[in-house]
Amino acid sequence: MNAAPKRAAHAVASQYGHRTTSTTVTVLDAAGVPLAGREVTVEQTRHAFGFGNTGFDFIGSANGETDADAESIFGGAKPSRATTLEPLWFGLYNTVTLPFYWRRFEPAEGHPNTDRLMATARYFAERGTTIKGHPLVWHTLAPQWLMDKSDADVEAAIRARIRRDVTAFAGVIDLWDAINEAVILPVFTAEENAVTRLALSKGQLEMVRMAFEEAHAANPSARLVLNDFDLSADYENLIERCLEAGIQIDAIGVQTHMHQGYRGEDAITSILDRFGRFGLPVQMTETTLVSGEIMPADIVDLNDYQVESWPSTPEGEERQAQEMVSHYRNVFAHPATESLTYWGFADEGSWLGAPSGLVRVDGTPKPSYVALQELIKGEWWMSPTTVVTDDAGCVVIDGIAGEYSVTANGKTTTVNASAPGKHEVTVTLA
Repeated sequence: MNAAPKRAAHAVASQYGHRTTSTTVTVLDAAGVPLAGREVTVEQTRHAFGFGNTGFDFIGSANGETDADAESIFGGAKPSRATTLEPLWFGLYNTVTLPFYWRRFEPAEGHPNTDRLMATARYFAERGTTIKGHPLVWHTLAPQWLMDKSDADVEAAIRARIRRDVTAFAGVIDLWDAINEAVILPVFTAEENAVTRLALSKGQLEMVRMAFEEAHAANPSARLVLNDFDLSADYENLIERCLEAGIQIDAIGVQTHMHQGYRGEDAITSILDRFGRFGLPVQMTETTLVSGEIMPADIVDLNDYQVESWPSTPEGEERQAQEMVSHYRNVFAHPATESLTYWGFADEGSWLGAPSGLVRVDGTPKPSYVALQELIKGEWWMSPTTVVTDDAGCVVIDGIAGEYSVTANGKTTTVNASAPGKHEVTVTLA
């Protein structure tokens, strides 16, 4: 009787059991004979869970621009700063959100910045990163040139925009926020815009339907997200109505900008329970935690908080690191979530000028970066582990679901162990 296969094992806490894989790998030579009694090195190369951040800082660098070209309509760091951020960014993340805000993407009708965003998307794709486009439809930053159009022409322009961009980026970007912040879409008053005007005549539900159906038609393989900051019962009601209307939503996006302080594990768990009840994957799409003074609680619209300077502080950085670890552990442990995207990597250029990044203005990592790296690439990661195959040429990978490299005989192959649970695969290492 053969001995039990040797295990390349990485212990993880019991609350992450739904994130783990136990994959039996049978290693064969070129003739199909099991490589018994051979040393095999197993190493994790990617998480199945989406650990993400924005990629706005890298647009200039990905396009080979110089600092003199840095006044980008998309914002972000200068190319030279992006170069210094690159090893830090890729030391944590496997998922990126790129900006497709329509007013900036197509400032003049018929002249979209497709080439520039495509170069950036390929920059990330070449580094094995999952890419999300954000967003296809949003009332904020709608093009000014839409305002002179009739509602019928506005709708035609929105539909054409969705088809054009989803088609152009298919195969590079197959994940999109189809419509952003639709809960307040019919009543948005901060800025006059043609998208809200259309929603008043067309209706909230039909705006959502338009976004999803056009995007799915343009790329049937795309996964489309309904994303919102309004986590009230109004959002739950909108999701229910969309599903009852037969709209194909692939994931539910939940924003948690915590400029007013960490909400705590219980509050976040309650949110995930409420939106996880629909049976769809939940994406934590926009998370922030500040490392300086907390925004006053009486601010209703975060955009209304305007300060001349909002510095990061030593005590705030320690607090942010602790809160970051607590938040990531809590979200990773919840069975409904498939990704967590932090909104902004560096303090320079951060939303609202908040000290919400993981990297200071001077480019040095904060304690939150170190703590998160120890979690994602330490506790939840399998470093190179050498084991010996059994008589049947088998080893077992026990660890967090994801991709692993398996090396034997000087040859390396990738094993996809992204699905939780028990699996069997066969690889040939001649």
